[in-house]
Amino acid sequence: MKRLELEASKRDVTGKKVRFLRRQGIIPANIYGHGIDSTPINVDARSLMHLLAQAGKTDLISLKVDDSKGPVKVLMREVQKNPLTDEPLHVDFYQVRMTEKIKADVPLVFIGEAPVLKNVKNSSLFHLIDSLHIEALPDDLPHSFEVDVSNIEELDQTIHIKDIPIGHGITLLSDPEQMVVKVAEARKEEVIEVPVEAEVAEEAEVTEEAEEAAEAKAESGEEE
Repeated sequence: MKRLELEASKRDVTGKKVRFLRRQGIIPANIYGHGIDSTPINVDARSLMHLLAQAGKTDLISLKVDDSKGPVKVLMREVQKNPLTDEPLHVDFYQVRMTEKIKADVPLVFIGEAPVLKNVKNSSLFHLIDSLHIEALPDDLPHSFEVDVSNIEELDQTIHIKDIPIGHGITLLSDPEQMVVKVAEARKEEVIEVPVEAEVAEEAEVTEEAEEAAEAKAESGEEE
């Protein structure tokens, strides 16, 4: 995968004042990790959006802060977003130690077309889980695991976790007997109409509440 990099600067502004940073195209963030002090930082909103389009929670990022000697290796642990615009409000970066193993949930990507869907009428393919829980060194963390469904030809055929190749240097923590994919006959379900609520919260109010919640959570993390 392409090398992921991001530049940041140390942040002095905290609390509700960070909303003014967001209006200037700056997103507040934190760096934390095992045995290190939490550090508040700023990142450019456009650069962050570009990074979010490429990186998952298991992709290593080289984060350069101000005039530090060199970049630190981090993982993107949590991204708080505006519920209306989906724009980032705050990001937590976890600084890793390259010699220490990390537990992580790696997403599953389903590839191929199952012949059973064409050959058996009213058949459906059910995805029962969407990630695997693993442990590995930071450099060995995969972006995702592929699940190939192109060999599924019959009803009731299944794929289990043990059938997914995970590669070297990775310890599987999920139950290998757990079912990942199953094919079954589709059942017709009665559609029940749910009345739409008459009142919808105004966008400005929702945005402000989301920003305050994001910063409150960040502030509590900084104090730990």
